[in-house]
Amino acid sequence: MLTQYFPLENNSDKWDEGILVCKILNLTPAIQANSHYFGHPEWAKSYFEGCHRDEKFIALWQAVIGSWHGKIVVDIGCGPGNVYASLKESCGEPELLIGVDVSYGALKMSQQLGYTPVLADAQNLPFISGFADIVIANACLHHCDDMAKTLGEAARLVRPGGFLITDHDPQRTAYQFRGLGLLLWNARLPIYRQIKRGGHSTDEEQFWGLASEIHHKPGDGVTPELYYQILEPLGFTVELYPHNHAVGAEVLEGNYGQSSLKCRLAQILSGINPELPEAALSLMCVAQRQA
Repeated sequence: MLTQYFPLENNSDKWDEGILVCKILNLTPAIQANSHYFGHPEWAKSYFEGCHRDEKFIALWQAVIGSWHGKIVVDIGCGPGNVYASLKESCGEPELLIGVDVSYGALKMSQQLGYTPVLADAQNLPFISGFADIVIANACLHHCDDMAKTLGEAARLVRPGGFLITDHDPQRTAYQFRGLGLLLWNARLPIYRQIKRGGHSTDEEQFWGLASEIHHKPGDGVTPELYYQILEPLGFTVELYPHNHAVGAEVLEGNYGQSSLKCRLAQILSGINPELPEAALSLMCVAQRQA
């Protein structure tokens, strides 16, 4: 079924153990870091078990999606399959669930969950336009070299009336750390290594994990302008929901919750008011393409 949405014109594209492997034209350091990190069996397993699997995530995403039963869903930057693993019990069974990632190892894991896996660059997707009911890019944009291009490519796949949903990308205004706030923020890394926090259990894992998150740095991240400037000219109605990962569906009602003490303290020391929506750590986007 996938082939009707994928123009098989490139002789370098091939199927490998049920994974459609598309040629990546520009193998950047970021793509290589994501491929290595999420393809590592132990690190990918830790990510799968520890990220985007909690009750608040499920409640929020279930409220946004409702049901994807019988729909065509594309999960860009699917990793080992966290989104579907979290929502498959509550949102029904898609007609087709495509998972896109640059990591072959992560795609093998997602394939076991029911994804139709495609190895491809999110900045140059190999699909026809306007075929998907729901396109997801959860914790994806900040892993890509060009966030605007990735967002535009994701939007291109959405049919009229369909939805594009992004979340768990750092909101730039929340991470404008400086002075003592910046020192405190950077000091967390050796502490994480000492306590072997998930994603930081060894020096090597921490290095590659940080290398994959190229826009998750102080002074970087997504902005409301990014979404409006890319999506509105393409015919999308854009709704943005800042939040701190601390509440579930209440995010859609404007309750963004409180961030952790270390984040609040780093913000205060940087002159950022942690009570403002601009200080919320993530910026969720729910955009519908007009019919």
